[in-house]
Amino acid sequence: MTETVVSASYRTDIPAFYGDWFARRLAAGYALVRNPWSGSTYRVDLKPEAVAGYVFWTRNPTPFMPVLEGLERPFAVQFTITGYGRRLEPSVLPPERAVEAAHGLAARYGPRCVVWRYDPILSPTQDHVEAAGRLAESLRGATDECVVSFASFYRKTTRNLAAAGFAWEDPEPDRRVRLVEALADAVSPLRLTVCAQPELTVGAAEPARCIDPARLGLGPLPEKGNRPGCACAASRDIGAYDTCPHGCVYCYANASPGAARRRFKAHNPEAEMLG
Repeated sequence: MTETVVSASYRTDIPAFYGDWFARRLAAGYALVRNPWSGSTYRVDLKPEAVAGYVFWTRNPTPFMPVLEGLERPFAVQFTITGYGRRLEPSVLPPERAVEAAHGLAARYGPRCVVWRYDPILSPTQDHVEAAGRLAESLRGATDECVVSFASFYRKTTRNLAAAGFAWEDPEPDRRVRLVEALADAVSPLRLTVCAQPELTVGAAEPARCIDPARLGLGPLPEKGNRPGCACAASRDIGAYDTCPHGCVYCYANASPGAARRRFKAHNPEAEMLG
């Protein structure tokens, strides 16, 4: 049987909102997932012998701690902490509580378990250097890496930001490079990496590998990124778009923050498949 890395999930926040669903799927030994493009359904084997490791993506791992306690395979947590405020992030943990949760994870599983994401960067007019530096200081001992990327302004993203009255800006490449260099200094001694934007890794930062076999203690796995410039190893994601009720205005995984909240409230907890 070929082992795979399971991603849970860059399409929604399973640790924060769907821990019970995930636990039931572990007990069943599989998850059914709907392909977001074709609509077809595929099965992901979750039996321990079929899974090499897990990568969890979240804004709040606290509800998921009981699930992690019983997990039989290695895992890492991609933990987003930005502190953009309620206007843009109406339902996420306040930064101080998120930092506490990161330290709790590191105390239980070691700092190699936690990857901090200061991501996405919405506008260079915000003082990201000061904000990221302050967060980096508070996260010392809880992580060894800070992942950044500049926002991709999809049509739904620009629509939602405009509705929130946020004046975003998509900076020129040289301005991005200068900000990345400044951020690398600000978060040191944490390692700064850049997600799926290799043109910005010009000395001060390295390409991020969010699905990283080495962090999971695994041998080499084939590289198979999710978009151009992505350096991730091959994985299978078990989430669904438009199901995260955090309501972050800039989120690319929700067409509408309000619709995602309504969908979450209507979620059938006995369903075998998200979405």
